[in-house]
Amino acid sequence: MQIFDTAKEKSQILVWDAPVRVFHWLLALSFGGAYVSAESDRWLALHVTLGYTMAGLVAFRILWGLLGTRYARFGSFVRGPLTLVRYGRAMLAGRPEHHVGHNPAGAVAIVLLLSLSMAIVATGWLFYSVPGARWLKEVHEGAAGFMLAVVALHIGGAALTSLMHRENLVRAMINGKKEGAPNQGIRRAWRPLALLMVAAVLGFWYLQWQSPATPGLSGKGLASQDAKYRSHTHDDD
Repeated sequence: MQIFDTAKEKSQILVWDAPVRVFHWLLALSFGGAYVSAESDRWLALHVTLGYTMAGLVAFRILWGLLGTRYARFGSFVRGPLTLVRYGRAMLAGRPEHHVGHNPAGAVAIVLLLSLSMAIVATGWLFYSVPGARWLKEVHEGAAGFMLAVVALHIGGAALTSLMHRENLVRAMINGKKEGAPNQGIRRAWRPLALLMVAAVLGFWYLQWQSPATPGLSGKGLASQDAKYRSHTHDDD
């Protein structure tokens, strides 16, 4: 955990490498697109494609959280509940701790978002792969709703922290820079890896566009499975 002493001279340092930033915005795009396309049979193939994209992004983030740069690694920001309580008390007292990397509240949001993304993808895949498992649809939608709430809290928390520290955290997730001591910055942005991530996602989307499907189910099969679920739901009502 890196806390910056605001009494020292401030400078703009590189904190977020390019892969972390690309992951952040691609996950937001994928989840948002999957959420709004969830109830439309017409956009079902898009919904599934974005779900698989989320799975790939989370797999990368877990790997990068173990092998990545200083502030990308889980060991730099995942802490116990006492750290979160101390941070919350400091916020309420109007003396918020300025963390160079993720603050404790942001760390909780990240862990929840990664966990919920995996739950959403797993239940969505199982629903379309296991005949008759209608309860998975409810779990899938519940996890998506919970993730939307976490996203809203995350955005609100980022806005509040930005105001309290007078530091634009959204801009930091675009250019990768925050305030800190010169020796606290990372050395490399890893832009080639970020470009490879974007290329991989675009390539996957292109292939899916050519032949939208999931294992064992074509696009028509997906629509049929979902229509069958909705028919059973109405019958139960």
